[in-house]
Amino acid sequence: MKIYGFFIAAFSAFFHASLVFSQTPPLAANASNPLLFIVPSSAGTTGDQLARLIGAKITQRLGSPVMVDNRLGAGGLIGIDFVAKAPADGKTFLFSATAFSTLAALRNDLPYDPIKNFSPVILLGTSPLVFAVTNSMPAQTMKEFIDYVGKQRPNSVNYASPGVGSVHHLTMEMFLQHTGLQMIHVPYKASANSLTDIVAGHVQSGFVVLQTAAPLVQNGKMRILAVMGTNRSPQFPASPTFIESGLNMPVINAWFGISAPANVSPTAIGAFNSELNQILKLSDVQVAMQKMGVNPVGGAPDKLDTLVKNEIKIWSQVVKKADITLE
Repeated sequence: MKIYGFFIAAFSAFFHASLVFSQTPPLAANASNPLLFIVPSSAGTTGDQLARLIGAKITQRLGSPVMVDNRLGAGGLIGIDFVAKAPADGKTFLFSATAFSTLAALRNDLPYDPIKNFSPVILLGTSPLVFAVTNSMPAQTMKEFIDYVGKQRPNSVNYASPGVGSVHHLTMEMFLQHTGLQMIHVPYKASANSLTDIVAGHVQSGFVVLQTAAPLVQNGKMRILAVMGTNRSPQFPASPTFIESGLNMPVINAWFGISAPANVSPTAIGAFNSELNQILKLSDVQVAMQKMGVNPVGGAPDKLDTLVKNEIKIWSQVVKKADITLE
């Protein structure tokens, strides 16, 4: 009877393990059918670097080949739409970023539903935004800047952004709506160009990703008046947060996440999320992400889901009030 009981227990354990395995995501890809990471931005961008970093770790840890596919166009819409319409087989993933929620607020003609057509997997990381000014700006604090623009230079001080509808532009519009200030928007085609003109003094201010601004601030070429975050930056501990500066605005970061098409099984999403959380804890991955200016986050899929829903709500209100349209 003991032997019989042993075989019954062994068979039960085997059956349970087989059932669990059958529900895990199909990460055991092969060369002819690899995992597909869709990046809706060009090679060399932060999203692209993250996709290649994570892809290499997945291959190393699980033996699953990964192909990174940069699908550009329409501000990220083409790549996002590709994933929305991909099979729900757990092999196609979107490396989403801040534009995922800004596009949803800016366009009412999207060929996909940003909530219904996607299954959030994980929030990989965030990059804080800072409010930067040219060195010739007389204001030394946010309060002084608000007084300077509001009382002395209404509709005279300008600000830069990497383009209409960018998170930099929308965050500034939110700031203007919150303070009642009037400023002139100078849109550029790239962050590098806007930074160059802030440094040169052709443009006086703008929201900038912290890591992008850091070397210029450290070299004394521009200044940070405040950090858009809940805590001060360890790199610039003297720079107060917006809340410390008396501005009770929603905290906005540039962010990076992974989503799958809708209807991928929750078990598959959960298993992939667990693996990605383990990858984010690796010291070499954390170092690599910090060099990109991205703070690792991780956590459950709900964290990304909540972020996207909150941002779509925030940006929709900002866009409507400012009557912002994409050409």
